[in-house]
This record gives sequence, C-alpha cells and structure tokens, in this order.
Amino acid sequence: MARLTEQEQQDIIRFIEADKPLPEKYRFLLFEDKREVELVWNGKTSEVSNVVLPFQTIEQVDEPRAEKAEDTVAQQDLFSTDSRGRQLKGWTNKLIWGDNKLILSSLKNGPLREEIERQGGLKLIYIDPPFDVGADFSMDIEIGGDTFTKKPNILEEIAYRDTWGKGADSFIAMIYERLVLMRDLLAEDGSIYVHCDWRVSGYLRLVLDEVFGKQNFQNEIIWFYPDSPGRPYDRFVPKHDNITRFSKGAKVIFNADAVRIPILDASKERYKTARYLINSQGKRFEYTGGAASENGKIPETVWKIAVVKGNSDEKAGYPTQKPEALLERIVLASSHPGDLVADFFAGSGTTAAVAEKLGRKWIASDLGKFAVHTTRKRLIGVQRGLKAEGKDYRAFEILNLGKYERQHYVGVNPNLRDEQRRQQLEEKEKAFLGLILRAYRAEQTDGFVSFQGKRAGRLVAVGPVNMPVSRLFVEEIILECRKKHITKVDILGFEFEMGLFPNVLDEARSKGIDIAPKYIPADVFDKRAVEKNQVVFHDVSFIEVKPHVNANSVAVELTDFSVFYSQNSIANAEATLKDKDSKMVVERGQIVKVSKDKDGIVSREILTKNWIDWIDYWSVDFDFENKREIIRTQNPTGEWEESWTGDYIFENEWQSFRTRKDRKLELTSVFHECSPGRRKIAVKVVDIFGNDTMTITEVTVGAKK
Repeated sequence: MARLTEQEQQDIIRFIEADKPLPEKYRFLLFEDKREVELVWNGKTSEVSNVVLPFQTIEQVDEPRAEKAEDTVAQQDLFSTDSRGRQLKGWTNKLIWGDNKLILSSLKNGPLREEIERQGGLKLIYIDPPFDVGADFSMDIEIGGDTFTKKPNILEEIAYRDTWGKGADSFIAMIYERLVLMRDLLAEDGSIYVHCDWRVSGYLRLVLDEVFGKQNFQNEIIWFYPDSPGRPYDRFVPKHDNITRFSKGAKVIFNADAVRIPILDASKERYKTARYLINSQGKRFEYTGGAASENGKIPETVWKIAVVKGNSDEKAGYPTQKPEALLERIVLASSHPGDLVADFFAGSGTTAAVAEKLGRKWIASDLGKFAVHTTRKRLIGVQRGLKAEGKDYRAFEILNLGKYERQHYVGVNPNLRDEQRRQQLEEKEKAFLGLILRAYRAEQTDGFVSFQGKRAGRLVAVGPVNMPVSRLFVEEIILECRKKHITKVDILGFEFEMGLFPNVLDEARSKGIDIAPKYIPADVFDKRAVEKNQVVFHDVSFIEVKPHVNANSVAVELTDFSVFYSQNSIANAEATLKDKDSKMVVERGQIVKVSKDKDGIVSREILTKNWIDWIDYWSVDFDFENKREIIRTQNPTGEWEESWTGDYIFENEWQSFRTRKDRKLELTSVFHECSPGRRKIAVKVVDIFGNDTMTITEVTVGAKK
C-alpha cells in the first residue's frame, strides 16, 4: 500500500467529517489491490449469501402414466424399487421453485451439499439469465384461438425490480453473487456456460474474469441463428447470442469425441455441397466446418443452430426457450453419462430435458411457477418417451424452500449495521402491513404474534411480500390460535407454497380453527383502487372429484374446478379501448375478450366457457400419506437432524395435461390396482397460469383387512 502524504490524510479526515464519499483515487491508495482491470458497480461487495433454508419435497415423479406395477420392470434393472414401482435409492433429479440466490446458498452450505459431492460434484452449469431488460416474467397463455398475456405476480415483479431496477448496476450485482455461489458448487474439473447477448456480454465477461479468474477462460461461443426475424434497417442486423465458457480450474472435462462432426468423402462431388450431416447420436445438424482429425471435426466457436420455431415438437410456449441441439452440444462436450449438471435459470427446462435424454443427472430451478410447471410437463414427456423406448430414466422431485426469515421477505438491506437494520425492518413491515390491511378493509390490532388485523369477527394474518406463505407460517398461526382460543382466521398472501393445501387447512379444522386463505392482488398497490374499495382478495382455487371403485381398483374423475382470479377489469378495458382494438382481462374467474369495432361499439366474449378451460394439468396419487416429507435442519450444536414436517409427498402416479399440439384433457384417470382397505387419494390440478391446487378424498377399496 502506498504511503499517504500528510495532505492526503487531512483530506480523508475532512471527507469523513463531512459524511461525503472518498474520491476514487483513495480506494487504490488505502487498499492493496493487484487487479489490473476491474468492473465496478454501485453497491459492489465481496460478501455472498450464506443462508441455509430447508428443501421441502412437494412432489415426486418417476412413473409417468403408470397403470399397474408391472409397468416399472424396465426401471428395476437400474434402480431398486418398491411394490409401487417407486425409486428407492440413487440420485433423484431436482426441480426447485424459488429465488436461486437462496437455493444456491442452501445447496452450498446445507446438507444437500454432501449428496451433490457423492455424485462427484456439479460437473457442468449452464445458465441463461434474464439479460433482456424487457424480460419481466409476463407469459402468453393460449385460450382457444386467442392469446392472453398473464402479468407477473408480485414475487416475479420484485425479482424483475431487483434485476433491472437500477439498470446494469442491479443486473451485475444480481449475477455476481450467484456466479460466486455457482463457482463454489462446481466440481474441480467442472465448467460453466453463461448465455447472453450484446446487451450485457461485455459486463459479464469482466464479472466472469473476476469470479473464475482470467486463466480459466475457455471459449467465447457465438450462437448464430440466421433464420430468425430481421430488425430495423438503420444498423447491422443482430443474428447471434454469446455463450462464455469458463472452467473451475486447470483440469476440465472436454469430450472432443462426443461432439466431433463426421467427415464425408470430399472426393464425391455430391458431398461438397452437403448441408446437413448426422452425428454419432443420430441427430441431424448443419455442417459448419471445424478442425480436421481422423475421427471427424471438432466444432469451431461459431455454432449455426436454428432457433425453436413455432411448429417445432420442442416448442414449449416459453418466450426465451433455447433449442435442444444447442444444449446437446454443451452437455456432450462438458459432462460424462451419469454426471450431475445444473441450470439455475431453468425457464422451459431445456437443460434438464437434454440432460435426462443423454443420461445425466440434473438440478434445475426457477423463480416462476409457470416455468416450473412447464418444466414438469416437459420432463414427464421425456420420461414417457424414454419409457416407450424401453430406456431408463430417473425420478425427479419438485422442491420448495421453507422456513424463510423475516429479513428475506421485507427487503431489508443486509449491509446496514444491526440497529439500522432493525429500524428499517420495523419501518418496512409497518408500511407494508398498513397498505394491505387498508386494501382489505381491516383494522389493525395489537397483542398478537401472528396477526396484524381484524375484520368482521375474523383475525387477519398477512403473509410475506416476496416469499410464499409456507407451512411453517401457517403452523405458527395454528399454534397461537390454540393458545388464545381463536377460531376464525383469514391468511392473506401474494403466493402460497406449492402443496400447502388442503392438508394444513384440514389440520386446522380438526382443531376447531377455520382458516380462509386469500390471494392478495396486485391492485393493492393502486392507491385509487384502494380508495374506491375496488381491490378484490380472491379465494384459492377449489377442486371437486369423484372416485370410482371396482373391486381392488380405483379411478378418479375430475368433476369441477373453480378459480377466482382477477387481472384488470372489464370496465377499465371498455373505457380505455380504441376503435378496432381489443383487450383480454380476467375478472372474478373469467377470461373475457373486450372488443371495440370501428363504430365504437363494445362487445364482450367470455373465453373460459367451461371450468375445464382453466385446467392445464392434473395428476393423481393413489396412496397419499404413504411417504412422509422429511427435512434436514441444523441443531444448535451444528449437526444436521432429520424431522417430519407433518406433511406428505405427493407421489405422481397418473397425469393428463395439455400440450401445444394436443389440447385435449382426460377427465377420468385409469383404474389403478390397490391393496384392499381404506386409503386417501390426492388429486392435484395446475391451472393455465401455473398455480397448483390439491384436494384429498378417502375411499375403501375391496375387502377391509
């Protein structure tokens, strides 16, 4: 460190006394730093999250469309299974819903780290983060012949704000911390591929240099897609994305033989213009040249691969979906069969789908429920395909993060001093709760731990702003209700944990407590809507089913599904529509197309004509409460302990869902053979927005034991 002159020391004191930031030059004078080039952004810190939250298993899928136990014989060669065909041992692939910062931190520092290391560690990470400032989690949903744009929920809006709220500064801060956590999770011979385009490629290269070290840079890959639509004529047309590849260290997996391009006999004239070839996996690809060898050509760093077109079998209806051919080359080059690969911005699940097809293990995560649901359907489709071909496939489970701490959901700045952090927590909580209670027309109350308001003889508990209402949150409410003899409760939440209902409501009801969960709409942040009492807190969805018993077999019929969503309003659409225009709104559980013709005449068309129109997917667990949900948490001595959450894992045994090419939905499951006796059957429905609802029914099958 350079010695400071007396004048420089006095200048520093004056700046500090005036509570002003030090000029940039003092950063280099005060602190030793050998980096020649560095990317600096507002709020840069070397600290990363070390939070460990328990992973809760919500659902397990390893037997797509199974109708009887003998259907699982092909799996028994690879994995040990129980009488139901369930995988008993070996790695179970993981699809995780939640904030990937907390997921990465919990994977790195929690008990799952041991399981990852037993698999040899993470050999490959591919990520395609939201590098487009306009990527705000909006989704286009097909309704009949029309398309409805679903707005992002509050959790997704907050994620978008955290990513792009301060432009490039907030994007870099977001990705930097996650890249550090990913680096620490990578195996020593592992590598990471980071996908972006011209918007952030320059920033990301400098961040990757800093996190992984310049010496571990491997390639900059240009994904060239010549068949995508053109752009304006005032500049060169952008037709490529950038994929930057870094390794963890000097030793890195690269399977040249797995990605070589076969050499054809150039002496034959007809091959000189050959455009398409077939690789060793039987995949058709476009020849782009490369370094010659006896066994073929290693691809160069410009990859000419077509985008996913609308009529493609791959098309999953996700706006940022990448082609499987792109991920195939990456997975084949940088992992071996049986290796563990990961994608923490999973989107439509392309990485997981390719990994499954190529015999790799995988972890995939996303904040969007719609993304998780899209990936679930896609992976079930992959399992069905592998099963039909007589090939092995692994089980996968859907997980939540549970037991959130208060500072994670009210947005407290973790860099503040303890007292400042406490004050900010109190201020933010007070403002947030006041806003929600005013919109709900409830009066504030004191003297409770779990409740903040009261309305019409019912106590009101408000869930977190950017985390889902969890089972632990509800259990604490039930505990206080029992202590203080409270019998009627409303729980308001922006989002509810997957698989939370109906078990926790039934548990409360058995204790004499009536809990009514309600969704908080985005309208609570509209001051005018609050003042006019126009904010509607809608109920969670409701399912009706009918079991059919035939001797020792049972089938389930889906008979009704009710939703209560709202997005915009018919009145507002009619007031703001221009002539010859239309808008789609959701009002009290109906999707309505509001149109205005050239003469200014307004018409309405209800697009959800039947309750079936709201359903995208449903599935059945024919023996619910067969598998307890176990989580691992750290005790005061630092040891990891297993405990039962009181809930059960939904084991997905039969499912029907819509695809882009087949919009039909079966409303009655197949008959499933069961052992005689009384049992609980769970039915899960996922609506067209990706939200799940579950119900449980009891039946007696065959003769009682």
